[in-house]
Parts: sequence; structure tokens; C-alpha cells
Amino acid sequence: MSVAFGLMGVAKAQAQETRIAAVNSDRILRESAAAKAAQTKLEQEFSKRDKALQDMAARLKTMSDAMDKNGATMAPADRAAKQRDLSQLDQDFQRKQREFREDLNQRRNEELAAVLDKANKVIKQIAEQQHYDLIVQEAVYVSPRIDITDQVLKALAANQTSLSTNPASSSN
Repeated sequence: MSVAFGLMGVAKAQAQETRIAAVNSDRILRESAAAKAAQTKLEQEFSKRDKALQDMAARLKTMSDAMDKNGATMAPADRAAKQRDLSQLDQDFQRKQREFREDLNQRRNEELAAVLDKANKVIKQIAEQQHYDLIVQEAVYVSPRIDITDQVLKALAANQTSLSTNPASSSN
């Protein structure tokens, strides 16, 4: 009799098939419309500072080249003054470059977190609509049979399109 109950339990477990899927988060951060929009936004936000840093680097190189070329023929006081100016500009450049990288990394992390938040909401909707029991985002190996990344990318694109065509719905 206990064998019969055991077999009934196995049959019941097989009848309730577990549905598992996987999503590649890296692909979502590379390929989704939201990620591309975030990248464009960051480029626009930081382009002026990047250009200013490039100009400062060019000015620093010009001053350094002039110092190398003319330093030997300069009066000691002039050479010392130019060297101080060059050193000060280099320190200022290093500080601004470090601040730029820190600010850019912080903003990039904020934007990517927002993209992942949108993706997680879409993944949860897909899980509920299609009755998945488990969806994993990080795995060593994922069979293409259970990979739903393309489906998530399409849903994110649809959400991005609906938000851009209906700005009032983006305030939700």
C-alpha cells in the first residue's frame, strides 16, 4: 500500500511540471533599447566635461613640449616658473580626470540599475503570464531551450516604445 501512495506522489509531481527559464543580464545591458538610451544619455551628459579634459590634456602636452624644446635656453627663473605652471596644470588635470571618472562611473551605475529594474519588472510579468516557477539571471550554463532573453528584450523594447509615444504613462 505504501508503494501505491509513493507511485501516486511521483505521478502527481510529474503532472505539475516545474517551469524554469533563464535570462542573460549582460545581453540586456548591452542590447536593450533602455540600455542604449541610457548610454546615449550619459554621453550627452558628460560630453562637455570630456571635451574640456581633452582640451586640458592638449594644453598640458603643448606646454610640456615647449618646456622640453626651450627649457635649456630659458633663464633659470623663467624655467622654474614654467615648471611650476606645468606641474600645477598637471595636478589640476589629474584631479579633474579622477573626478570625471568617478562621476561617470556613479552615473553609469545609476542608469544601469534603472535598466535592470525595468528588466526585472518585465521578467516578473513574463513569469506570471507564462506560469514560470523559477527564472534565473546568472548561471554558468543555460540551454537555449530555456533562455528567454530575446523575449525580455522584445518586451523591454515594447515598453520603451509605449513610454516614448505616450509620455503621460511614464509618470507611473
